[in-house]
Amino acid sequence: MAADIPDRRSSRFFRFPLHIHISTLFFVLVALAGGGMSALSYFRSADMLERAAADLLTRISRQTVAETENLLSPVEASVRLLSLNAISEARTLAERRAGLGVLREALLATPSVSAYYVGYASGDFFLLMRLADEADRHLMGAPAAAAYLIQSIAGQQGQFIYLDADLHELRAEPRPDYPSHYDPRRRGWYVQAQGSIEPVQTEPYLFASTRRLGVTVARRVASGRAVVGADIRLATLDETLRRQRITPGSQLVLFDSAQRVVACSAPDWLPAAGAGGDIERPRLAGLPLGGVAALARQAPRSGVGAGQALSAFDAAGRSWHGAVASLPARGGQALYLGVAIPDDELLTDARSIRDNAILVTILVILLALPITYGAARLVSRPIRELAREAAAIRRFDFAGEAATRSVVREVDDLARDQASMKGAVRRFLDIASVMAREPDFERLLPRLVDETVGVVGARAGVLYLARDDGEGLDAASVRDASGSSLPLADAPPGAAMASLVPEDARSGVGRSVGDIGGTGLFSALGADSMAYLAVPLLDRKHDRVGLLVLWFDEAPDRDLVHFVEALSGSAAVSLETRSLIRAQKQLFEAFIQLIAGAIDAKSPYTGGHCARVPELTKMLARAACDATDGPYRNFSLDEEDWEAVHIAAWLHDCGKVTTPEYVVDKATKLEAIHDRIHEIRMRFEVLKRDAEIACWRAVAQGADPGAEQATLAANLTVLDGEFAFVASCNAGVEAMDPADVARLRHIATRTWLRTLDDRLGVSDDALRRMGPGPALPVCEALIGDKAEHRIPRSLEDAIPADNPWGFRLKVPELLYNRGELTNLCIDRGTLTEEDRFKINEHIVQTIRMLSELPFPRHLRAVPEIAGGHHEKMDGSGYPRGLTREQMSPMARMMAIADIFEALTAVDRPYKKGKRLSEAVGIMARMRDAGHIDPDLFALFLRSGVYRRYADRFMARACVDEVDVAAMLVPAGADS
Repeated sequence: MAADIPDRRSSRFFRFPLHIHISTLFFVLVALAGGGMSALSYFRSADMLERAAADLLTRISRQTVAETENLLSPVEASVRLLSLNAISEARTLAERRAGLGVLREALLATPSVSAYYVGYASGDFFLLMRLADEADRHLMGAPAAAAYLIQSIAGQQGQFIYLDADLHELRAEPRPDYPSHYDPRRRGWYVQAQGSIEPVQTEPYLFASTRRLGVTVARRVASGRAVVGADIRLATLDETLRRQRITPGSQLVLFDSAQRVVACSAPDWLPAAGAGGDIERPRLAGLPLGGVAALARQAPRSGVGAGQALSAFDAAGRSWHGAVASLPARGGQALYLGVAIPDDELLTDARSIRDNAILVTILVILLALPITYGAARLVSRPIRELAREAAAIRRFDFAGEAATRSVVREVDDLARDQASMKGAVRRFLDIASVMAREPDFERLLPRLVDETVGVVGARAGVLYLARDDGEGLDAASVRDASGSSLPLADAPPGAAMASLVPEDARSGVGRSVGDIGGTGLFSALGADSMAYLAVPLLDRKHDRVGLLVLWFDEAPDRDLVHFVEALSGSAAVSLETRSLIRAQKQLFEAFIQLIAGAIDAKSPYTGGHCARVPELTKMLARAACDATDGPYRNFSLDEEDWEAVHIAAWLHDCGKVTTPEYVVDKATKLEAIHDRIHEIRMRFEVLKRDAEIACWRAVAQGADPGAEQATLAANLTVLDGEFAFVASCNAGVEAMDPADVARLRHIATRTWLRTLDDRLGVSDDALRRMGPGPALPVCEALIGDKAEHRIPRSLEDAIPADNPWGFRLKVPELLYNRGELTNLCIDRGTLTEEDRFKINEHIVQTIRMLSELPFPRHLRAVPEIAGGHHEKMDGSGYPRGLTREQMSPMARMMAIADIFEALTAVDRPYKKGKRLSEAVGIMARMRDAGHIDPDLFALFLRSGVYRRYADRFMARACVDEVDVAAMLVPAGADS
């Protein structure tokens, strides 16, 4: 045979070791990727930085416009107001000084203004200047304490007056030559303002008083005899431009259409005064800023709202990027903002990213060879392990599990196939015993598919079960070869799968291309087509109970088909048996929850009690099973025990189906089928009508109307008060005081006249209780206990002392006592002794009902567990008076669960749920009184069951902190 196997090695051209191939490929890929990433990172970063700079230029332009607007807008408002002030019409210095307060407030409100002034048509001039710092005081020759300066021309007299911050005069200096050197009527701001009724703004110029650059805002007064002006320094724009520099070497200049500088980011850009004291704003060419000067000559000017595109240029021996933006200004004056950024600062980050990327690429290349060698060793190790596994299989050594895995798919597939072959023999012997031992139907289905798929080496298996009506198949389990579940939605439709098996055939074999019915099984398995083996599962009557479909890469051989057909017989029997058992359990479970749901729905006073008690009981049982110390460290429950606990918990109040709703829901003392307070109220109404009739009858017979009506009003007030008292007694909210009982009995002695036979229209049973009626009309007590109110207890309702269930209860003589006075005199609550017994009797009915059910052996403890939740550890409970030793642990657990749920429930209309700490405190007192198991209560607290239940079922507002340590200490114990 070896000679027949062709030697394929001679056809291999490249037979270099695997680690050489991997190393070479890795080296080339890293070099290409690193070089490409370096170039791409550099160009992308440079482009991003340029665009960011352009966006920043737009923001700077807008902020410069906004800064200018912020300088001018409040000043215009102040000038408008001052033009309306009396100072604009003042004729003497004294009158003008009377307006100093207004000028000072205007200066304080506009920090950018250095002075406010008024030029008069007569040639007079009045100015108030702010002396903001020592430089201003030195410039104006002012005293150290001076805060303001008045420059005044009144008639032909000129003088400077220095004021402190409170406008007190510090010094006055005559300036006789001032009127001859300064005529406000010849100033540009005065002439420009005379030609407009709106405030005007001058171009930037040097102020005559301070020789500093700024603009003037002026407005003519309505009479035309004066112009009000304000000087605004533009030094703040220099600071704005300095703050907006993108890089330390960036240059920003604000200039006009004549390229004269208005503001600049460079310090000391304004030249010193010439020989005549004049200062002329420099042009761009005169600034020591080669970048923006060159940019202004060649860059196009774009609007402030437009996107700014940076231009590249060279100037002053450096490479630059920059742009010029046109800014809108008031009065139509054009201003431009120039920004120039050195390339060596703008592209610093981009060049750093490029250099770092190249360095990282070199480092990765240097590390590639040892990493590649290690990877090659990892790939070859699974191959050596597979060789050792093959030798073990050749020796029929199937011990141990094959755990070989590889990142190479082909090697990993080989490892899985070999492991499958190794386990086939062992699982072949195990599969039958597995199906026979598994009692749980839901766990049986995937295990059946897993074992079958594993033995036959299929890619996947799908188990279909017949519907209850026998008209179709539904997928019940979808498993792949790894033992993982796939979504049932991926399974092909059952109808399509049923057609794969010809009629009367034991199996069907074929190949399917693509997912059948549009499902995703093939996609989930990564296959375009697969072969299938479909085997029907038949019960003892040869009816189809299911269908097993196995999917393979290649069609199975006949031996494998026969094996699966034989296996399907035992699988079908197991499925049929477990299915019958499951159906019975499901039916019983549905019946249990039907009863519990009916009980909870029957009365709002029980709410979801029957559904929550099982949850809490099982939580406490799990805590007992998990205990590692204490009395319950050896406690455990198997599946059958858990089933008994589950059934008992759900049926613990099943006897409530026999309890009348009007007893359980008795909200008031007189409530039965209806609230009989309305009958008593009608009798009071009769008495009130009788009183009115007696009043008017007496008036008709000649009595004093006023006196009779006063008597009537008094009687009606008494009757209203008595009925209100009776109604409050009926509510049963508070305990009855002996004085209240005495008053109630006194009220009951009132009589009313009945003229109709109360035996008409009642039942035969009521007639027998009423006996013969008296002659009519008859006076009856307003509130009474009649014979028909006493309903006797029948023999069927009696509980003999020697009853087979061991009940030890004090049974009331009557079944119900509906006497009106008796019920209204109930000391606490709304229930009579008979009512309370009827409610407590539900546990008697629960035990009776459960004892009649033919429970299997493992469920025979259900009546004892369900019927003990009202027993107390000291034997004072009911219905059997059992002690702790006579009760099973599960019955004691259910007693705690029943009490805690009742205390914390918030869906009872007659009470609010207790807070968590209150409920635990009440149960601690019940433990101290011997009512509940102390060991279980300690477990209930220490395990945190109380808290987990509260988080799931209690209202958030009722969940508070519990001092567990304090609750664990019995009352009276030493601390």
